[in-house]
Amino acid sequence: MEEAGRKLKQARERLNLRYRDVEQASQRIAERHKNDEFAIALSRLADIENKGTVPSMYRLYALCAIYRLNILEVMEWYGVDVSQLPSDAACVPLEMTHLIGFASNEHGVIQVPLSLDPGLDTSKTTFLTRMIQRWGTLPLILLNGLDLRNHRYAFIGTEDWSMYPLLQPGALVMIDETKRKIAVGGWSSELERPIYFLEQRDGYACGWCSLKDGQMVVLPHPASNCEPRVFAYPNEIEVIGQVVGMATRLYPGRRRRTRS
Repeated sequence: MEEAGRKLKQARERLNLRYRDVEQASQRIAERHKNDEFAIALSRLADIENKGTVPSMYRLYALCAIYRLNILEVMEWYGVDVSQLPSDAACVPLEMTHLIGFASNEHGVIQVPLSLDPGLDTSKTTFLTRMIQRWGTLPLILLNGLDLRNHRYAFIGTEDWSMYPLLQPGALVMIDETKRKIAVGGWSSELERPIYFLEQRDGYACGWCSLKDGQMVVLPHPASNCEPRVFAYPNEIEVIGQVVGMATRLYPGRRRRTRS
């Protein structure tokens, strides 16, 4: 961590700040937030710069505020790459269905195909990987023109079989928060019937829904062998939105528990 400390020292020296200046500035931040954890004593600042001492999240915040540094970049100096949160989370499978709370960093970048094979015919099923000629990075701020604000993402738990086989355990689903009204008809098959993402006292769930006399019935897929559940609506359950997209593996794995 000495390299990170050296970079912080260079940032301080570029601004011609003395240890005493940083201590006093951090004290003002601590007073503003009414939290002494933001304060950085002279001896602690020396240890951070010269001995590789890792600052607490409060002191790191204070240093970034004083030096006008991007806190995400400084975290990378200490070996913490925040952009890896989603992929690291994917390494830890959870049994419960849950929302994904990772927000996109509008100033970050994503990997996108910069050049596609000119012979690509989007009307036909295609192995897209072979059609990508060159990859590159695209600033996420350029995606602001797309209507992404009404979409959230959630993960179907590895032991949530309630909508199998339409939604497989481990699937990543996209939720349209503007579609929260329960539809009463208009579909001709189970593939067209809206699936809703719901929040209830014990967590989250996906399912077909029906409303009657202040009660919501959450219906699982018949093939799942799960039982319908009944909730008082809206006191016991909330509609987050309608599932409008999904990414999943073709084989969900073997059930660990027998469903009744």
